Amino acid sequence: MKHDPAYSGREFIGATQNYEEATAVIYGMPMDWTVSFRAGTRLGPQRVREVSILLEEYSPYLDKHLEEVAYFDAGDVPLSFGNPARSVEQLYDYVKQLLADGKFPLGIGGEHLVSWGPVRAVQEKYPDLVVVQFDAHADLREDYEGEPYSHATVLRKVCDVVGPNNVYQFGIRSGTREEFKYGRENTNFYPFDVLEPLQGVIDELKGRPIYLTIDIDVVDPAEAPGTGTLDAGGITARELFKALYLMRDAGLNIVAFDLVEIAPVYDPSEKTQILASKIVREVLLGLVSPTK
Repeated sequence: MKHDPAYSGREFIGATQNYEEATAVIYGMPMDWTVSFRAGTRLGPQRVREVSILLEEYSPYLDKHLEEVAYFDAGDVPLSFGNPARSVEQLYDYVKQLLADGKFPLGIGGEHLVSWGPVRAVQEKYPDLVVVQFDAHADLREDYEGEPYSHATVLRKVCDVVGPNNVYQFGIRSGTREEFKYGRENTNFYPFDVLEPLQGVIDELKGRPIYLTIDIDVVDPAEAPGTGTLDAGGITARELFKALYLMRDAGLNIVAFDLVEIAPVYDPSEKTQILASKIVREVLLGLVSPTK
Protein backbone atom coordinates (compact mmCIF):
# COMPACT_ATOMS: atom_id res chain seq x y z
CA MET A 1 0.00 0.00 0.00
CA LYS A 2 1.10 3.56 -0.69
CA HIS A 3 0.13 6.04 2.02
CA ASP A 4 1.16 9.56 2.86
CA PRO A 5 3.71 9.24 5.69
CA ALA A 6 2.17 12.34 7.27
CA TYR A 7 -1.14 10.52 7.80
CA SER A 8 -2.10 10.89 11.46
CA GLY A 9 -5.52 9.24 11.62
CA ARG A 10 -7.16 12.61 12.15
CA GLU A 11 -8.01 13.00 8.49
CA PHE A 12 -9.26 10.72 5.71
CA ILE A 13 -6.44 9.01 3.89
CA GLY A 14 -4.97 11.05 1.04
CA ALA A 15 -6.57 14.35 2.04
CA THR A 16 -4.80 17.52 0.94
CA GLN A 17 -3.68 20.01 3.56
CA ASN A 18 -4.78 22.90 1.31
CA TYR A 19 -8.45 23.92 1.59
CA GLU A 20 -8.22 26.33 -1.33
CA GLU A 21 -7.13 23.70 -3.84
CA ALA A 22 -9.74 21.15 -2.76
CA THR A 23 -12.73 20.28 -4.91
CA ALA A 24 -14.48 18.41 -2.08
CA VAL A 25 -14.50 18.93 1.67
CA ILE A 26 -15.08 16.06 4.08
CA TYR A 27 -16.71 17.19 7.32
CA GLY A 28 -17.93 15.21 10.32
CA MET A 29 -21.37 15.60 11.88
CA PRO A 30 -20.83 14.06 15.35
CA MET A 31 -24.40 14.05 16.66
CA ASP A 32 -26.60 11.39 18.26
CA TRP A 33 -28.85 13.54 20.41
CA THR A 34 -32.16 12.08 19.14
CA VAL A 35 -31.47 8.40 18.46
CA SER A 36 -34.32 6.06 19.33
CA PHE A 37 -32.42 2.89 20.26
CA ARG A 38 -28.62 2.82 20.59
CA ALA A 39 -26.44 5.92 20.87
CA GLY A 40 -22.86 6.17 19.59
CA THR A 41 -23.11 7.59 16.06
CA ARG A 42 -21.39 10.79 17.18
CA LEU A 43 -18.20 8.70 17.20
CA GLY A 44 -18.69 7.53 13.62
CA PRO A 45 -16.99 10.29 11.63
CA GLN A 46 -13.65 10.05 13.40
CA ARG A 47 -13.50 6.26 13.29
CA VAL A 48 -14.29 6.24 9.57
CA ARG A 49 -11.25 8.47 9.10
CA GLU A 50 -9.04 6.28 11.29
CA VAL A 51 -9.83 3.02 9.51
CA SER A 52 -9.35 4.60 6.08
CA ILE A 53 -5.64 3.79 6.50
CA LEU A 54 -6.62 0.21 5.58
CA LEU A 55 -7.81 1.23 2.13
CA GLU A 56 -5.83 1.17 -1.05
CA GLU A 57 -5.89 4.64 -2.57
CA TYR A 58 -6.56 3.02 -5.95
CA SER A 59 -10.07 1.88 -6.87
CA PRO A 60 -10.03 -1.05 -9.30
CA TYR A 61 -13.77 -0.53 -9.83
CA LEU A 62 -13.22 2.96 -11.24
CA ASP A 63 -9.56 2.69 -12.31
CA LYS A 64 -8.86 5.90 -10.41
CA HIS A 65 -6.53 6.90 -7.60
CA LEU A 66 -7.18 9.30 -4.74
CA GLU A 67 -4.27 11.39 -6.01
CA GLU A 68 -6.56 12.35 -8.89
CA VAL A 69 -9.04 14.17 -6.62
CA ALA A 70 -8.18 17.09 -4.36
CA TYR A 71 -10.20 16.88 -1.14
CA PHE A 72 -9.77 18.47 2.25
CA ASP A 73 -10.77 16.88 5.56
CA ALA A 74 -12.06 19.66 7.79
CA GLY A 75 -12.61 17.44 10.82
CA ASP A 76 -15.82 17.43 12.81
CA VAL A 77 -18.11 20.45 12.92
CA PRO A 78 -18.40 21.64 16.56
CA LEU A 79 -22.02 21.05 17.55
CA SER A 80 -24.05 22.13 20.57
CA PHE A 81 -24.15 18.98 22.68
CA GLY A 82 -27.69 17.80 23.41
CA ASN A 83 -29.33 20.54 21.35
CA PRO A 84 -30.57 19.09 18.03
CA ALA A 85 -32.19 22.29 16.74
CA ARG A 86 -29.05 24.35 17.29
CA SER A 87 -26.81 21.58 15.92
CA VAL A 88 -28.82 21.38 12.70
CA GLU A 89 -28.50 25.14 12.27
CA GLN A 90 -24.74 24.92 12.79
CA LEU A 91 -24.52 22.32 10.03
CA TYR A 92 -26.70 24.46 7.76
CA ASP A 93 -24.37 27.43 8.27
CA TYR A 94 -21.27 25.30 7.71
CA VAL A 95 -22.45 23.74 4.45
CA LYS A 96 -23.74 27.07 3.19
CA GLN A 97 -20.19 28.40 3.50
CA LEU A 98 -18.73 25.36 1.73
CA LEU A 99 -21.08 25.96 -1.18
CA ALA A 100 -20.20 29.65 -1.26
CA ASP A 101 -16.56 28.56 -1.57
CA GLY A 102 -17.42 26.28 -4.49
CA LYS A 103 -16.75 23.05 -2.59
CA PHE A 104 -18.51 19.69 -2.88
CA PRO A 105 -19.85 18.92 0.64
CA LEU A 106 -19.18 15.35 1.80
CA GLY A 107 -20.57 14.77 5.28
CA ILE A 108 -20.10 11.81 7.61
CA GLY A 109 -22.50 11.25 10.51
CA GLY A 110 -23.80 11.02 13.02
CA GLU A 111 -27.53 10.29 13.25
CA HIS A 112 -29.68 10.96 10.20
CA LEU A 113 -31.24 14.17 11.51
CA VAL A 114 -27.92 15.85 10.66
CA SER A 115 -28.87 15.75 6.97
CA TRP A 116 -31.62 18.29 7.43
CA GLY A 117 -29.30 21.29 7.79
CA PRO A 118 -27.10 20.50 4.78
CA VAL A 119 -30.11 19.69 2.57
CA ARG A 120 -31.58 23.11 3.32
CA ALA A 121 -28.30 24.82 2.48
CA VAL A 122 -27.93 22.89 -0.78
CA GLN A 123 -31.56 23.53 -1.77
CA GLU A 124 -31.01 27.26 -1.43
CA LYS A 125 -28.23 27.01 -4.02
CA TYR A 126 -30.14 24.54 -6.21
CA PRO A 127 -33.90 25.29 -5.99
CA ASP A 128 -34.77 22.27 -8.15
CA LEU A 129 -32.83 19.89 -5.88
CA VAL A 130 -33.63 16.17 -5.81
CA VAL A 131 -32.86 14.17 -2.66
CA VAL A 132 -32.01 10.49 -3.15
CA GLN A 133 -32.06 8.34 -0.01
CA PHE A 134 -30.72 4.81 0.49
CA ASP A 135 -31.98 3.65 3.88
CA ALA A 136 -33.59 0.85 5.87
CA HIS A 137 -36.01 3.32 7.47
CA ALA A 138 -38.53 5.65 5.88
CA ASP A 139 -37.79 8.49 8.35
CA LEU A 140 -41.12 10.05 7.36
CA ARG A 141 -42.70 10.59 10.76
CA GLU A 142 -43.94 14.04 11.69
CA ASP A 143 -42.69 13.40 15.21
CA TYR A 144 -41.26 10.56 17.28
CA GLU A 145 -43.24 10.14 20.49
CA GLY A 146 -44.13 13.82 20.36
CA GLU A 147 -40.65 15.08 19.44
CA PRO A 148 -40.36 16.68 15.97
CA TYR A 149 -36.54 16.72 16.09
CA SER A 150 -35.64 13.07 15.55
CA HIS A 151 -33.68 10.91 13.16
CA ALA A 152 -37.06 9.29 12.44
CA THR A 153 -38.44 12.58 11.08
CA VAL A 154 -35.61 13.79 8.86
CA LEU A 155 -37.00 12.80 5.46
CA ARG A 156 -40.41 14.25 6.32
CA LYS A 157 -38.62 17.53 7.04
CA VAL A 158 -36.71 17.17 3.77
CA CYS A 159 -40.04 16.69 1.96
CA ASP A 160 -41.22 19.98 3.45
CA VAL A 161 -38.11 21.72 2.06
CA VAL A 162 -37.74 20.24 -1.46
CA GLY A 163 -41.25 18.84 -2.02
CA PRO A 164 -42.08 15.14 -1.67
CA ASN A 165 -42.16 14.71 -5.45
CA ASN A 166 -38.44 15.53 -5.44
CA VAL A 167 -37.57 12.83 -2.89
CA TYR A 168 -36.54 9.35 -4.08
CA GLN A 169 -36.41 6.67 -1.37
CA PHE A 170 -34.76 3.29 -1.98
CA GLY A 171 -34.26 0.20 0.14
CA ILE A 172 -36.85 1.11 2.77
CA ARG A 173 -37.92 -1.90 4.82
CA SER A 174 -38.98 -0.38 8.15
CA GLY A 175 -41.50 2.23 9.23
CA THR A 176 -45.03 2.75 10.46
CA ARG A 177 -48.11 2.04 8.37
CA GLU A 178 -48.60 5.80 8.11
CA GLU A 179 -45.04 6.35 6.85
CA PHE A 180 -45.41 3.74 4.14
CA LYS A 181 -48.76 5.24 3.12
CA TYR A 182 -47.26 8.72 2.97
CA GLY A 183 -44.29 7.48 0.96
CA ARG A 184 -46.38 5.56 -1.55
CA GLU A 185 -48.73 8.49 -2.05
CA ASN A 186 -46.26 11.37 -2.04
CA THR A 187 -42.58 10.54 -2.58
CA ASN A 188 -40.94 8.35 -5.18
CA PHE A 189 -41.02 5.34 -2.88
CA TYR A 190 -39.15 2.12 -3.70
CA PRO A 191 -39.08 -0.22 -0.69
CA PHE A 192 -36.82 -3.23 -0.12
CA ASP A 193 -34.46 -2.88 -3.10
CA VAL A 194 -32.06 -0.25 -4.41
CA LEU A 195 -30.34 -1.21 -7.66
CA GLU A 196 -33.28 -2.44 -9.74
CA PRO A 197 -35.65 0.47 -9.00
CA LEU A 198 -32.81 2.96 -9.38
CA GLN A 199 -32.18 1.61 -12.86
CA GLY A 200 -35.84 2.25 -13.64
CA VAL A 201 -35.76 5.94 -12.74
CA ILE A 202 -32.23 6.89 -13.76
CA ASP A 203 -33.47 8.88 -16.77
CA GLU A 204 -35.79 10.92 -14.51
CA LEU A 205 -32.79 11.97 -12.43
CA LYS A 206 -30.53 13.01 -15.29
CA GLY A 207 -29.85 16.72 -15.48
CA ARG A 208 -31.15 17.45 -11.98
CA PRO A 209 -28.94 18.49 -9.03
CA ILE A 210 -28.96 15.62 -6.53
CA TYR A 211 -28.23 15.40 -2.82
CA LEU A 212 -27.41 11.74 -2.10
CA THR A 213 -27.87 10.59 1.49
CA ILE A 214 -26.96 7.04 2.52
CA ASP A 215 -27.83 5.54 5.87
CA ILE A 216 -25.38 2.68 6.47
CA ASP A 217 -28.28 0.54 7.73
CA VAL A 218 -29.56 0.15 4.16
CA VAL A 219 -26.93 -2.60 4.10
CA ASP A 220 -27.94 -5.81 5.89
CA PRO A 221 -26.69 -5.99 9.49
CA ALA A 222 -24.77 -9.15 8.58
CA GLU A 223 -22.41 -6.83 6.71
CA ALA A 224 -22.91 -3.60 8.66
CA PRO A 225 -23.79 -4.26 12.32
CA GLY A 226 -22.24 -1.03 13.58
CA THR A 227 -25.34 1.12 13.58
CA GLY A 228 -27.90 2.23 16.09
CA THR A 229 -31.15 0.83 14.69
CA LEU A 230 -30.57 -2.54 13.04
CA ASP A 231 -33.08 -4.06 10.64
CA ALA A 232 -32.66 -7.44 8.96
CA GLY A 233 -33.26 -8.05 5.27
CA GLY A 234 -31.07 -5.34 3.79
CA ILE A 235 -29.11 -5.08 0.59
CA THR A 236 -25.53 -6.25 0.19
CA ALA A 237 -22.54 -3.95 0.13
CA ARG A 238 -21.95 -5.09 -3.43
CA GLU A 239 -25.41 -3.90 -4.48
CA LEU A 240 -24.75 -0.55 -2.87
CA PHE A 241 -21.52 -0.10 -4.79
CA LYS A 242 -23.24 -1.11 -8.03
CA ALA A 243 -25.84 1.59 -7.37
CA LEU A 244 -23.09 4.19 -6.93
CA TYR A 245 -21.42 3.11 -10.16
CA LEU A 246 -24.77 3.22 -11.98
CA MET A 247 -25.18 6.84 -10.91
CA ARG A 248 -21.65 7.61 -12.00
CA ASP A 249 -21.98 5.88 -15.38
CA ALA A 250 -25.28 7.71 -16.02
CA GLY A 251 -23.54 11.03 -15.42
CA LEU A 252 -25.90 12.10 -12.67
CA ASN A 253 -25.22 15.52 -11.19
CA ILE A 254 -24.48 14.74 -7.55
CA VAL A 255 -23.92 18.10 -5.84
CA ALA A 256 -23.65 16.93 -2.22
CA PHE A 257 -23.40 13.68 -0.29
CA ASP A 258 -23.65 12.33 3.21
CA LEU A 259 -23.19 8.95 4.87
CA VAL A 260 -24.78 8.56 8.29
CA GLU A 261 -25.63 6.34 11.26
CA ILE A 262 -22.23 4.67 11.73
CA ALA A 263 -21.84 3.60 15.37
CA PRO A 264 -18.39 2.03 15.81
CA VAL A 265 -18.88 0.79 19.37
CA TYR A 266 -21.27 -1.93 18.15
CA ASP A 267 -18.86 -3.38 15.61
CA PRO A 268 -15.53 -4.44 17.13
CA SER A 269 -14.78 -6.27 13.88
CA GLU A 270 -14.64 -2.82 12.20
CA LYS A 271 -16.34 -4.10 9.05
CA THR A 272 -19.04 -1.39 9.21
CA GLN A 273 -16.48 1.37 9.57
CA ILE A 274 -14.31 -0.10 6.81
CA LEU A 275 -17.34 -0.34 4.52
CA ALA A 276 -18.15 3.29 5.29
CA SER A 277 -14.59 4.35 4.44
CA LYS A 278 -14.73 2.48 1.16
CA ILE A 279 -18.04 4.17 0.30
CA VAL A 280 -16.39 7.55 0.91
CA ARG A 281 -13.48 6.58 -1.33
CA GLU A 282 -15.75 5.49 -4.17
CA VAL A 283 -17.86 8.64 -3.88
CA LEU A 284 -14.73 10.80 -3.97
CA LEU A 285 -13.48 9.03 -7.08
CA GLY A 286 -16.77 8.50 -8.87
CA LEU A 287 -19.32 11.15 -7.97
CA VAL A 288 -17.55 14.33 -6.88
CA SER A 289 -17.60 17.35 -9.16
CA PRO A 290 -16.96 21.01 -8.37
CA THR A 291 -20.07 22.97 -7.40
CA LYS A 292 -21.06 25.71 -9.81
